Amino acid sequence: MQAPPERLGTFYLGAEYDLKNSERTATPLNYDARDLTTHAVCVGMTGSGKTGLCIGLLEEAALDKVPAILVDPKGDITNLLLQFPQLRPQDFRPWVNPDDARRKDKSVDEYADLIAQQWRDGLADWGTGPDRIGRLQEAAEFSIYTPGSDAGIPVSILSSLAAPGLDYDEHAEAIRERISGTVLALLGLVDIQADPIRSREAILLASIFEHFWRQNQDLDLATLIMSIQNPPVRQLGVFDVDTFYPEKDRFELAMAFNSLVAAPTFQSWLAGEPLDVDQLLYTDDGKPRHSVFYIAHLSDSERMFFVTLLLENVLMWMRRQDGTTSLRALLYFDEIFGFFPPTAEPPSKRPLLTLLKQARAFGLGCVLVTQNPVDIDYKGLTNAGTWFIGKLQAERDKARVLEGLKGAIAQAGGQGEKVDYDALIGQLGNRVFLLHNVHEDRPVVFQTRWAMSYLRGPLTRPQVSELMQGQKATVRGKEPDRTRPRPPAAAVPEKATTGPAPAGPEGYLPNPPALDPDVSQVFVPVKLSQQEATRQLAQKAGRDLAVQSVQLLYEPAIVGGADVRFVEPKRKIEEQVEKLLLAWAPQDVRGVTWDEAEALPISLRDLARGPERVGAGQGPFFGSLPEAANSARELQNIQKDLADWLYYNSRLSLTIHPQLDIIQRPDETERAFKIRLQQAARERRDADIDALEEKAATRLDRLEDRLRKKERDLADDEAEHEARKREELIGAGETVLGLFMGRRSTRGISRAASKRRMTSKAKLDAEETREEIADIQEEIAQLEGELKEAADEVTHRWEDAMNELTTQEIKPRRSDVNVQLVALAWSPTWLISYDDGGRTRTDTISAYPRQELA
Repeated sequence: MQAPPERLGTFYLGAEYDLKNSERTATPLNYDARDLTTHAVCVGMTGSGKTGLCIGLLEEAALDKVPAILVDPKGDITNLLLQFPQLRPQDFRPWVNPDDARRKDKSVDEYADLIAQQWRDGLADWGTGPDRIGRLQEAAEFSIYTPGSDAGIPVSILSSLAAPGLDYDEHAEAIRERISGTVLALLGLVDIQADPIRSREAILLASIFEHFWRQNQDLDLATLIMSIQNPPVRQLGVFDVDTFYPEKDRFELAMAFNSLVAAPTFQSWLAGEPLDVDQLLYTDDGKPRHSVFYIAHLSDSERMFFVTLLLENVLMWMRRQDGTTSLRALLYFDEIFGFFPPTAEPPSKRPLLTLLKQARAFGLGCVLVTQNPVDIDYKGLTNAGTWFIGKLQAERDKARVLEGLKGAIAQAGGQGEKVDYDALIGQLGNRVFLLHNVHEDRPVVFQTRWAMSYLRGPLTRPQVSELMQGQKATVRGKEPDRTRPRPPAAAVPEKATTGPAPAGPEGYLPNPPALDPDVSQVFVPVKLSQQEATRQLAQKAGRDLAVQSVQLLYEPAIVGGADVRFVEPKRKIEEQVEKLLLAWAPQDVRGVTWDEAEALPISLRDLARGPERVGAGQGPFFGSLPEAANSARELQNIQKDLADWLYYNSRLSLTIHPQLDIIQRPDETERAFKIRLQQAARERRDADIDALEEKAATRLDRLEDRLRKKERDLADDEAEHEARKREELIGAGETVLGLFMGRRSTRGISRAASKRRMTSKAKLDAEETREEIADIQEEIAQLEGELKEAADEVTHRWEDAMNELTTQEIKPRRSDVNVQLVALAWSPTWLISYDDGGRTRTDTISAYPRQELA
């Protein structure tokens, strides 16, 4: 069949299926992406084709640039990364199952040829070409994460113990819910099945989390273990801590967690990418991501632990988003059996239920899949607006699904008794599904389209490792930037005040020059350690250096600090920017050249009042001070120059999308702005298409009413024509019979002629009505074509939203420039002496990494 025209906002899932004749129709099934904001459930037995359906749905989401987080307990969804636009046998060969080839009595190469041909034929049968697979690869980044393993991209759980970054008093209920889920998940790791209200373990851990998070302090496992032994709170309820939970018992709990942390196998949980939902949904440059969490290798308790942490993080992320009616992101759960039971309350159930109830308002769609329909909480699933039901073998499975489906229909205010769902489900075959959507008037039976990804079946950990090799290398390259911060240099004892001062380099003194007390002096802090400076110099030289000495020098400079306020009432912009500039001290009366100044990436409060302490013989040593910057009066003149320079040169640049009227907030990163812009464009696209369809619906309804009337008229005209033909034949027979019997009558001939005219008129009426029907049908087709062209134009316009950005600059008023400080600044530099083939060489490395003034 021919694939429907490409249109963002709709998912091409397959084609309608005629159960009576057991054949696919030519009517494609286009699913409105916004319907997923009311969530979806997919049930079906093994072999029903639900993996192909769900992979197809996720492919369509990626093409629509909708990001997704995918929980994959079995390993099937990893197939989403097996995309081969050229469909060559050599592309499939590394991933085909040798056992499948053996069962087919073929070699691996022969089997790869067979699979490649099967995929080419299957895709062609559904009107899908290699170019669409290529667009799929370009539309999103696909990654596989393996918590507790380094097969894929490893995941660090430490970020889940970090404070959520929300105001505790304002979001107390939500934060306490997250604490409860995190605590229960942690206790599950040490085989403690706790009640959040009655368990003393859960109460103690929750109190520790609340103590730290209320102060917006992050936790780690080491701090948590120490806090169990020595709780930061002294009272729990009306009892003191030792009465409520004796110290000896707390020590046993601390030992249980310590044993967990000490285990070598647990170390893989502490390294890797953080559970940052925003980073999981978008790359650094704002490209949508599909992040697959492969957890097939984990034990039941580890799965529950990780899934709970992930869901709690998704909840926190969701609550930071603005409301929307368009689909913002997807949370896909490939098998919810065990995570959402009808009676038990595992830690994963509460956040999952909360998402089903609240996520719609934020544009987050949940898709829950299972092949075990019996042990699922269908009362919780009444919030799902879309049900994909595949082939079910056991009667009890069918009964439970029908119970849940009828509950969902009742929740939506529908009347399910008009459709015999039992009979429909009983007729379903492989890849044939019943779709019930509360946003549509009727259920639809459809056959799923051929997946663009190769449905190989669950991947093993070695295969995941091979598939993610390139991405893991990229992540490893990033790791130094997000690992623990460099420890500060060890404190150096104060230099002895007795004895002669150490000799410094030529032109430098061991003490700063004496100045009038009215001259303000500050010291730019040392941020680059001498070890790092030495390493940088060796890297610059391309070899190891035999370092002889490292000394700290301070060069005189001028620092200027000011607050510059930018106001734009029309756009409601009121932003205050702190500027801290460092310029070399002027050598003559011409003053400071602020155009050549450097912007320091620190604030005024970071400036020190004294020099850095270093080891014996290392200084610090101070350069000579020019006369043009050694008095308070000269600094006052420099301050006036700085105020003028800031007034004439300071600008706040705003990136604006004029059509959407969206401005990049001053504190908003380019990545965050791009993501927000994509979502706004998606919402406007959906609204514009709705307006087009609503406008066309009135005309289309009128035309269809006329068409139905004309079709009734045609039926009447054809009936009239047939009746007139019969009368004419009867009249002609009577006339002929009269002639044979000798009765000649002009009146009979006249009647025959009259009937002939009436027959001709009836025929003409029918033909005229057919022409009118053809005209109406042509008008409907023309209207539908215009609607499609207009919808395509809307789609392309908003798809290219990032290309329509403009920039507006805001300048400050003179009264908005407030100079806080102009002072003599001592800028630190490391002077490194090293042996170079018997000769001593020296070089300098700035002790503070500077950036150019923007």
